[in-house]
Amino acid sequence: MVRDSLPMRIAIVTESFLPTINGVTNSVLRILEHLGDQGHTATVIAPENSHGPTQYQGHSIARVPALPLQSISKVGLPLGIPSRRLETAITRFNPDLVHLASPFILGGAAARIAKKMAIPCLSVYQTDLAGFAKHYGLSAAGSGLQKLVGKIHRNSDRTLVPSFSAMSELHDAGVTNTHLWRRGVNTNLFTPQAKDSDLRQRWFSRSSGTAKILVGYVGRIANEKRLVDLKVIDQNPDFQLIITGDGPARSRIEKELPNAIFTGYQFGIELAKIYASLDIFVHPGPHETFCQSVQEALASGVPCIVPKTGGPAELVINGETGFIIDTGNPESLLGSLNRFVLRRDRTSMSEAARDSVSKRTWPTIMNELMDHYSDLIENTPSKKMGARSA
Repeated sequence: MVRDSLPMRIAIVTESFLPTINGVTNSVLRILEHLGDQGHTATVIAPENSHGPTQYQGHSIARVPALPLQSISKVGLPLGIPSRRLETAITRFNPDLVHLASPFILGGAAARIAKKMAIPCLSVYQTDLAGFAKHYGLSAAGSGLQKLVGKIHRNSDRTLVPSFSAMSELHDAGVTNTHLWRRGVNTNLFTPQAKDSDLRQRWFSRSSGTAKILVGYVGRIANEKRLVDLKVIDQNPDFQLIITGDGPARSRIEKELPNAIFTGYQFGIELAKIYASLDIFVHPGPHETFCQSVQEALASGVPCIVPKTGGPAELVINGETGFIIDTGNPESLLGSLNRFVLRRDRTSMSEAARDSVSKRTWPTIMNELMDHYSDLIENTPSKKMGARSA
């Protein structure tokens, strides 16, 4: 239940924001929309981008220096650099709470500033940076990143995590003040009713006009997503891969999966049509702390195949709403698809998939976040809090 509270001022420090689109950005956008709807005020502090907006939904956006994108093109993420502009932005906004969205270098500095200013600080763990580093063969860097991420979250007053697997990772790094906070899903947009027969027919037409089982993926096209593991599907004439999204590895993946249909980045109703028009969804990435695309597929009534590791395995009920397997094993991947094809209860699986996330709406999830904000603000002793309660 959301507490009755005074209007809050929230400074959101994020490692990623518009025009970059990813899970972190999308979560921040939903938070900003909810804060505005509830009469609260926010500012966003994000890495500099000449193409980025200066405000969103009436909330101001401050930018700090960032390394060029090319310098870390392997993961395709900008890197915000702490500077005096960060502390100035926080000080000028005078927030009641600092929210760190998937903190790294920029968020780590913001946590120290919040502690110095006696401002309560909440962090959200969303990106498995250590797992990404290890995927790229940088095991030593991965260990160092895990220690750094642990230190950042220990410096915040509370850390919200999207899954129990993510909570376990942070506990291993010495972070104990963690709370489960999953992501919401727009069940009005992502719905089985968005299924588009014409779209399905166009896909069939592009695959020699033959009706096939449509297997989809939605997300960033990056090496750590392990899309090359889908080669066994791409080579099978009974299945048609539909790849939606974009990213630094797209040209390579298009060569690895020559029979797949690549739709590019999609959003809104067009994305909803893609989800609902699939027969089954697959996400092979082993380093997901949650995986919003799996949740959106489930809301669309589409069963999902996910790896045994990471957050997606907590979203799927094995054998009921999809399959939890070793997606890196070609035999397991193809075997689960064949089991799906032979099932007589595919309609029941679709209904169960929808039901599994139908109550996880964004308003419900955001109300949980507002409770965390209020709890920290009300229970953090500082001069500012004394002024609020006076």
